[in-house]
Amino acid sequence: MSSEPVAANPFARSYTLGPYTVVEVSGEIDMATAGSVAEHLEAATGRPAPDVLVDLRPVVFFDCSGLRALCRAESRARERGGRLRLVSDRPRVHRLLRAAGLLRRFPPLAKVPGPQPWSPEGTGGDGARPSPGGDPHGAA
Repeated sequence: MSSEPVAANPFARSYTLGPYTVVEVSGEIDMATAGSVAEHLEAATGRPAPDVLVDLRPVVFFDCSGLRALCRAESRARERGGRLRLVSDRPRVHRLLRAAGLLRRFPPLAKVPGPQPWSPEGTGGDGARPSPGGDPHGAA
């Protein structure tokens, strides 16, 4: 697959934050929706030395289909000389990773590192959200 941007969908959207490609995942991720997330993960890991953060904080349900997509994307990132890390402050995500034996492979970060693109620190101090395409919440 190419590393071209993928359009946001109800389950995933991607944006650039400094050196990172952030894939924000939301809603219920299961067999029916994991493909929508995988599209973003494939695009994010499609370039050399990708540095990908997968933000799972908005997720309300995540099953083995989502874990499979994460494992494939993390392997692809490593093959290309990069990395893929998870962002989650949710105990249930930590429990799922531990139960699946993936907590060492994916030790979650509590938040996305650095200023957020819609924070005053990330926008030159005015607090305005970025333009469409750069907005991780899809505001137009």
